[in-house]
Amino acid sequence: MDTLKTAVLLAFMSALLIAGGGLLGGQTGLMIALAMAVVMNFGSYWFSDKIVLRMYHAQEVGADHPLHRLTARLAQKAGLPMPKVYIIPDMSPNAFATGRNPQHAAVAATEGIMRLLSEPELEGVMAHELAHIKHRDILTATVAATIAAAISSLGYMAMFMGGSRDREGNNNALGALLMIIVAPIAAALIQSAISRQREFAADRGGAEIVGTPSGLATALQRIDSAVRQIPMDANPATAHMFIIKPFAGGLSRMFSTHPPTEERVQALMALRRGL
Repeated sequence: MDTLKTAVLLAFMSALLIAGGGLLGGQTGLMIALAMAVVMNFGSYWFSDKIVLRMYHAQEVGADHPLHRLTARLAQKAGLPMPKVYIIPDMSPNAFATGRNPQHAAVAATEGIMRLLSEPELEGVMAHELAHIKHRDILTATVAATIAAAISSLGYMAMFMGGSRDREGNNNALGALLMIIVAPIAAALIQSAISRQREFAADRGGAEIVGTPSGLATALQRIDSAVRQIPMDANPATAHMFIIKPFAGGLSRMFSTHPPTEERVQALMALRRGL
């Protein structure tokens, strides 16, 4: 169901892009915006693991590290290749997965989360991250970001070109206004909704890998509480990657990249009987 919802949201975003391209000069404007977005976002997609891990000073750990052993056990249960495992030198508890596919994946956890959580809770967290890898959510997020960036680029083009013209050469001021103001907001809302759907799916996938939702549910509550006390100095552009938003505050729930923790816990507890 989450996959279907994500597909519908991506389709709606694509339709918004195509409609905007038509309003702003047809196929040429659309292709220019899309090409710019593809170069920018898929470049970051291809090198996302190196960029993000370097950004947070992550250090790779070997087979003798407890997190590596725990991840290896979970990866085997999930039927996934063994990802690289990293520790981030930060006391704010959090974790994320990155990499362009399961064969080129990495998981990272902060020192804070290693100290905060029990082993069953940490298992739930790392299983959640492995579920992101299994679902290829980095690719999904990149596609969504690419379309959203193309829509925003069309808005900028409308702003600087002074509007668009229809087939008779008449200025389409309303279309330009919609692309400048409404379309980028709509794209951001859809992109955030996709991210929230993928978090719910990874929660469920992580619980299935471990065999119980209890550890992850408790971990989410403890991380959410601790992050409020020890926020992370994280780049907002990478906030969607973490299991819990790494800092308090921000925009409204509609623009949030993560569902409310209470809703995630309720959804996990509803899985208990089935698992």
